[in-house]
Amino acid sequence: MEQSRWFENDWEIYNTGSYLQLYKANWHNENQSGVHFETYIEAAQIKQKAFPVSMHAEADCPSQSCFIQKFLELEGDRIQRWKGYKTVGEGYSVCQRKLPLNFKNLEERLLGEFNRLRQLEAGIDQILRTL
Repeated sequence: MEQSRWFENDWEIYNTGSYLQLYKANWHNENQSGVHFETYIEAAQIKQKAFPVSMHAEADCPSQSCFIQKFLELEGDRIQRWKGYKTVGEGYSVCQRKLPLNFKNLEERLLGEFNRLRQLEAGIDQILRTL
């Protein structure tokens, strides 16, 4: 991911075991419970032969429920136009897509999804500035 043109110094990667989070330094994700894009593959995903790619706004996100509501008002239509994506807006889940678990092109697919989610960067920054 670090080779992607958009990956700059203000982007962070948190990877532990089967979990991967991608987020910007100002998204309150220092403890992995702010705003981030996330994916993981565990036993359940291997059994289902599918894994999620999500955007979360967890407990460390300022005014979490307000953030999610305002963010979906701003970006919800765009997300729903993306093939396979669903807006959630409950708990900490903002949106999600499930991808088939295909090891042949897994890295490329994942990079493609993070590149798509990255289009939400300006909206996330905009809403966080207002809270």
